[in-house]
Amino acid sequence: MKIENEVKILRVLTILCLGISSYLLIIGFRQKKPTHYESLNVERINIVENDGTVKLIITNTSRFPNGQEKVNGRILNEDRKKRSGMLFFNEDGIEAGGFIFDGKKTDDGHSSGLSLTFDQYDGDQVMQLLTTDFQNGDERIVRSGLSFRDRPPHETQDLLREISAELNQITDEKKREEKINEYIEKGYIGGAQRLLIGKTENKNNGLFLFAQDGSPRASFSIDQNDQVKLLIFNAKGEVESSWPAPSN
Repeated sequence: MKIENEVKILRVLTILCLGISSYLLIIGFRQKKPTHYESLNVERINIVENDGTVKLIITNTSRFPNGQEKVNGRILNEDRKKRSGMLFFNEDGIEAGGFIFDGKKTDDGHSSGLSLTFDQYDGDQVMQLLTTDFQNGDERIVRSGLSFRDRPPHETQDLLREISAELNQITDEKKREEKINEYIEKGYIGGAQRLLIGKTENKNNGLFLFAQDGSPRASFSIDQNDQVKLLIFNAKGEVESSWPAPSN
């Protein structure tokens, strides 16, 4: 009888312990407390929605997606150079822009750059924050600015890939130029920079406006000698008027 009572007590304690453990486990999952790490080293992070759609990629250089790797079922820019940074994707899983950067010493100086871009829907970039810094011996060229571009109305990322592959197969320069003009007329490729706010390689800081074909039409800037200039250009790129007026 004593042994039977001990076995009964043991069974009750076992069931009670299992019940308490299960309860604590369920409560722990329901609370979903965020895990805290003081330091975390990774090569690439994919931020995804509940349905698996990738919305953001944070990556080092070697794991930057290009080539034949697919993201959200789509091949990205195959010829794009691998760089560390981020890529953004919209609700349809289409690339919508990104942030990339690099910089290194060279035999004669250094080369570095930073770019933050936002794309037209299912197209290429329409806004870009860019800075580049090149040094070759005693010569150093720094350019930086915020630019806005027009994109063709019927552009898509898949279409750009197809057209680029087709054009690369055309070796005859005249036929290639004719095909490019044909696609520009259809609104598949093209576009041009329309506005730039920043610093040029000539060390002019200012506002620069461009026509639909990308040719310069106006600039309001201050040069490296602190001289302020307002220039208006004609369709041929010639200065049509200026302020201050040139002295005789």
